[in-house]
Parts: sequence; C-alpha cells; structure tokens
Amino acid sequence: MSVMEERLTLSNTELKRLRVLEMIQAEQVTVVQATELLGVSERHCWRLLARYRATGAAGLVHRNRGRPSSHRLPDAVRVEVLVLAQGVCRDYNDQHLTDVLQEEHGLQVSRASVRRIRRSAGLASPHKYRRRRSHLRRERYAQFGMLFQIDASQHAWLEARGPHLALVAAIDDATNQVVGAVFREREDAAGYFLLLRDIARRHGVPLALYADRHTIFQSPSKPTLEQELAGELPQSQFGRLCVRLNIQLIAAHSPQAKGRIERLWGTWQDRLVKELRQAGAATLDAANQVLTAYLDKHNQRFAVAAQQAGSACHPLPDGTDLERLFAFRYQRCVANDHTIALDGQRLQLPAAPNGRSYARATVELYHFMDGRLVVTYHDQPLVTFLPAVPGPPRVEVFCPQTGATPLPSQPAEPVRLPPSQTVQATPKPAPDHPWRKGFGAKPGPASEAKQTPTP
Repeated sequence: MSVMEERLTLSNTELKRLRVLEMIQAEQVTVVQATELLGVSERHCWRLLARYRATGAAGLVHRNRGRPSSHRLPDAVRVEVLVLAQGVCRDYNDQHLTDVLQEEHGLQVSRASVRRIRRSAGLASPHKYRRRRSHLRRERYAQFGMLFQIDASQHAWLEARGPHLALVAAIDDATNQVVGAVFREREDAAGYFLLLRDIARRHGVPLALYADRHTIFQSPSKPTLEQELAGELPQSQFGRLCVRLNIQLIAAHSPQAKGRIERLWGTWQDRLVKELRQAGAATLDAANQVLTAYLDKHNQRFAVAAQQAGSACHPLPDGTDLERLFAFRYQRCVANDHTIALDGQRLQLPAAPNGRSYARATVELYHFMDGRLVVTYHDQPLVTFLPAVPGPPRVEVFCPQTGATPLPSQPAEPVRLPPSQTVQATPKPAPDHPWRKGFGAKPGPASEAKQTPTP
C-alpha cells in the first residue's frame, strides 16, 4: 500500500512557532520562556501547544488560510470596476478612476483595490513611470494671497473636437487653490489681464505673482538712457499693471521653481480633458463654461489648509474703475497731420472743436478688454474707436450723432485698424518719375522706352 504524502506550507512565523514548540516538547525551554521567544501571552502559548500535540504542525496553520476575506469586494463591484476601466475610463489613472467611482457611481472603493483589480486583469497604468530628479523642497507660503503662481498651458484641451487652446491659470502657493482660470485662443497678455481682473474681483489683489520669463511679463526692449540713469528697466504692459496694483512680480529661473502650477497642468491635462470630453465641449465658449463649473470641484479635491488663517489679499479701493485699470495703455506723439502711430499704422484724430491743434502733443491710448480704443489728452477723451461686429476684430470711429457700434461679448485683443480708418503712407515715386530726374537717379525701363526714338 502506497502512502500519500501531504505537503504543508508554513510561513516564517509559523516555522518559528514550530521550532519553539519542539523545544518545549524536548523540555529545553519552559512555557514561560517560550512566551518571550514567541511574543505571545502564556495562555495563547498553551493553546498553540495543545494544537501541536493534537494535530502536529498542521495545527499551527492560520484557520483563515484559503478562506475568502470578509472584507472582500463583491464580485458585482469588481465587474463594474473592470467595465469602467476597460471602457470610458480606460485612460484614467488609478486615483482618478477611484474618484469617479466614489463621486459618480457611489462605490466606496480604495485606490489600492482599484489598482489591484486593474493589474489582475492585465491593465497597466496609462501613465509611464518617470524617475524623478532630486530637488530641494521649498516650504509653502504661510497665508492665502501671499503668492500666486501664474502660467499658461497650450494643449489639445478639446482633443479633435475643436481648436488648439491655451489655458491661463493662477494657483495659490499656500492652499493649492486655483484662484482663477480662463481659456484663450493663444497665450497672450490680454488673457493674463482678464485672469488678474477676475482674481481682483473675487479674492482681492495678491502680494506677489510668480511667473516665468515670457515677454508678456518682462519687456525684451533695451533700457533707454533715461532709464539707465534712473536705474529702471523697461516694463511690459502686464509689468506696468502690477506696478499700478502694487504687486511684486517675481521671475522664475526654471519650470521647477514654479512646480506647483506645473503639476497642476499635469493633473488638468489628464482630468480636465476628460471633463471637457464628457461635456462635449468643442468651442472656446463651451470650454470656459465647463472650466467655471470644474474649478469648485477641483479645489474641493486638492486644496489644503494654510498655516495661517485669513487672506493677505488687499481689496481694491472703493470707486476703482476696473475697466480703465485693466486696459492696455500706450503713449503716442501726435504728428503734424493729426495722426498717431499704432501697430505700424496711422490713426486719424478729429479736429478740435475750437480749431486747436494737437500736433506734437503727447496723448494716451486706452485699449479696453471689450475692444474699445480711446484716445485721451490730459485725461480728456478725444475720440473713441469701437470694434466692428460681425467679422474679425476691427475698430471704427465712434460717431456721437449716429450712436456707438454694438460691442462683442467676447473680449478682444488690441487689433489693427482697417484701411478705411487709417492714413496710408505716401507712395514712393516710380523709378521713371520726373521728380527723380534732377537727383541723378537711373532712368527706369519706362523712361528708357520714352527716350527711344520711333522709326
């Protein structure tokens, strides 16, 4: 008769208990000494010894081995997680999928369980692991409003449904709260003006802004002699706005320096893209509507408490004209023909009512966010140009007798003037023009043809 051998697998803890119990049987140690070796109570040591004497080494195996856990997820829940992970949420990472299961499906599943279910089904993480470089940790600012990090991300936010957009946003360094964001057709100064205006309305003016070295924030122009003597540097439109608002504009030397908002782009290029996809957003206006609703959801999930309560933002003074404050400003010198230069073109100014000439006078131009262009002299408006509707952004002279042209709802950037409202430069005379004959110019083909005698 053959003897069937049964193979028994013991863990390291169970093997240690087996050796100690064998020493008790051999009277090498006492039960009291065995409790110190095993780290159990004397009562439990006697219980283990009784099991060993009754069934041998098999009595030391944990009774729950081979049994399903009482905390095991139901099979229906596991199936639902796999259906989502293989379907609409196939490109969601483990944490994002866990949040979706809790918020939209009411399934309280841990991230570890989601990861284990996906890996057991052969579904790897959609994000590749990248070895992180070592950087020194910078402590957060202590209070909300002490420092906002601002930046823009040009990305296929609408995927193949719409145009390639740029997302301009600001995040608080102390709380990780996104204080403002807006979609734009491209990264431009007007987008940062709109962002800062929205922040000033809802939260107040921060103490400092942390940005990169884009020409939007730092002017690429060389300082003039007067600026060098005064120890000043040329300022961009956004830089002058920060000076008027008493905001310190700090320039970062590397993307890692403003890593908080850089990590925000990584989160949003993963999560916000899917929110826009679910909403079916395909235009700039639709994307901004989805973004407005998503901000509160994002801040509830990722915002943290600041070390100090309260806000360091200071409110704008009562009676502040936000429209005039958040406008592009230019200074121009009026030519003798009552024109001023703007973006390589000439803008005609009307004659003064009293016949006064503004020639050689310095005027200031205000280009508002709604597209209006106002020319002022000593803070007195001389003429207003409005954007034409419909069509691409243009400006036209405002006539008080006929009324103003309706303004578009979407803010427009500073635009070029149409030919009807500009003064064209004097054309150059032709090479064969009689005016050139007295200045030693070479005769052109046309003049040579005229000098050739006819047969």
